[in-house]
Amino acid sequence: MNYSSLYLAELTDQIIPFWQKHSIDKVNGGFFTCIDEQHQVFDTDKFIWLQCRQVWMFGTFYEKIKPNKEWLDIAENGADFLLKKGHDGNFNWYFSLDQQGNPTIEPYNIFSYTFACLAFSKMFTITKNEKYKEAFEKTFEQIEKRKNNPKGKWNKSISKNRPLKNFALPMILCNLYTEVGTLIPLEIKKQNIELCVFEILNHFWINDKKVLVENTTLEGNYSDTFEGRLVNPGHGLEALWFIMDLGVNYQRKDWINESVDKALLLIEKGWDSLHGGIYYFLDTEGHPPQQLEWDQKLWWVHLEAMICFLKGFELTQKNECLDWFKRIHDYTWNHFRDHINKGEWYGYLNRRGEVLLPLKGGKWKGCFHVPRALLKLHEIALRLSI
Repeated sequence: MNYSSLYLAELTDQIIPFWQKHSIDKVNGGFFTCIDEQHQVFDTDKFIWLQCRQVWMFGTFYEKIKPNKEWLDIAENGADFLLKKGHDGNFNWYFSLDQQGNPTIEPYNIFSYTFACLAFSKMFTITKNEKYKEAFEKTFEQIEKRKNNPKGKWNKSISKNRPLKNFALPMILCNLYTEVGTLIPLEIKKQNIELCVFEILNHFWINDKKVLVENTTLEGNYSDTFEGRLVNPGHGLEALWFIMDLGVNYQRKDWINESVDKALLLIEKGWDSLHGGIYYFLDTEGHPPQQLEWDQKLWWVHLEAMICFLKGFELTQKNECLDWFKRIHDYTWNHFRDHINKGEWYGYLNRRGEVLLPLKGGKWKGCFHVPRALLKLHEIALRLSI
């Protein structure tokens, strides 16, 4: 099988045309993401981090596949809609808007900010338009202000009684620092990267459990609570390939080797040996997880795992990585891809691998994980000549 050609054809023949045809709001600007199995829009709300991800994605298509003017126009449409409607005037980014761009949920979620940075850094890179650079810089300032208390006044927990830090922010920042190039001063970027990588590999990694947890104490210790025992295998594998990229950029072979070793341990915990696929959530102690959807199989989890292991094989030549990549590829290609209606893939399966929600996009699924993975897997497979 020629994986490189397979992924590129799927991306350019199915995935990109799907989002071009069905997601563009030509009246109000921005993108629809709630699209059903028959490729019909079923809800018109606009979720900021999905808007930002689609801007980044179409900018990336333009930059890395070919300078298609239509792709650039789509990215600019989304970016300008975000600049006009997506924040409160001070670059506090709302969580969601209605179809016309009126805010419906307050700017409580810091990931609206991180993906706005991702989008505007990409737009500045490919257009050199200063308005995008300004949007990036002002948004990054807000992240710096909020990163120690990401939800701010919207935090539900009484943090003084159980102060915990969450895995998601250092994970996302690892990728953001890789993507933004010179927009962040080198010394600041390097210092923040080292802190994020250290936290992930030392605080969130639990040695005796061989997993990355979603929450630890502020000191980086294990918390024997629902939150502290929570494992999201896909999150962990995604973070580990982010660190592999940083290892390449900063010539840190130790980061690469440690990430690959940890990924191989984590997938052993996360793989469903009975039905195949990767669990969504686990409890480190084997207790019943609080998430009722714990045994579902999600698209992004499997795609990020594929990137992790193919990248791990490229960087270390460990055959275990290639074996896992092929195993996860077979499951993902056979179960998430819509072999009848084509276009975008399904996102949500039950434990047995049957389609649970026949949507192609929704509140949490947009133009991001499938196309990003296909593009990255194509690039890695091309370098490996497989």
